[in-house]
Amino acid sequence: MRKFKEFLLNSSMIIATLITCGLLVFLLGAIIMRGAPHVTTRLVTTQTSYINETIGILPNILNTLYIIFVTMIIVLPLGVCAAIYITEYAKNKRVMSIISFATETLTGIPSIIFGLVGMLFFTQLAGLKNGILAGGLTLVMMVLPTIVTNTRESLLTVPQSYREGSLALGSGKWHMIRTVVLPNAIDGILTGCILAVGRITGESAALLYTAGFGFRLMSFIESLQSSSATLTVALYAYATVEGEFDVAFAIAVILMAITLVLNLSAGHFTRKLKSRRS
Repeated sequence: MRKFKEFLLNSSMIIATLITCGLLVFLLGAIIMRGAPHVTTRLVTTQTSYINETIGILPNILNTLYIIFVTMIIVLPLGVCAAIYITEYAKNKRVMSIISFATETLTGIPSIIFGLVGMLFFTQLAGLKNGILAGGLTLVMMVLPTIVTNTRESLLTVPQSYREGSLALGSGKWHMIRTVVLPNAIDGILTGCILAVGRITGESAALLYTAGFGFRLMSFIESLQSSSATLTVALYAYATVEGEFDVAFAIAVILMAITLVLNLSAGHFTRKLKSRRS
């Protein structure tokens, strides 16, 4: 009877794994087959022109990279410092529980709510215009829990003996954290960054109210305070407003390619750091 239960459990897990992998392959295959033929040089190197009746997504690609840069350059120091404080400095359990509760609560809030709050606070109260800056600040609120959680878990995996050994050699606490704890926790921090970048790249609901629908090619400085549509917003617009489903699928393929390149780059950077430490 016991062997039969183990066989049934193993079979169920194998079937669930196959179904999950099958769904992933089906979705990726459907998107690539539908969108790849429409990914052309003209599409990715030009901007949309209603006069010439041409479609180009170069501004949307640049806006996506801009908003990733703005969001990460703000959220990474905030998230890492918050995780360090919770893990290494905070002694009050009540404060730690409040911070943990707030982090978990932010994780469960729908993205459309972040968009409405971002529109209310950043564009109406703070006076910012729809653009990369307002959208990036809104995404900071969204991905901050991811950075904090992954960084904290990574810091907790560093053995306590490393800290004690560093302090015993006369190192100060901040010097110990900077030279011993953080280098050994870099893998988890990078994992949090990858997850955060993935959410930023795929986010659309929050950006509809904060970043805007602009399809004009602009410089980084101009896009901070000008309506700028990212790739996901452009995908939504072309699929629902314009009815250009081929272009929407092509954008989906490009989004997957950008995400893959970013993940591979982060993985290569992680391996390089590991080899240097070795």
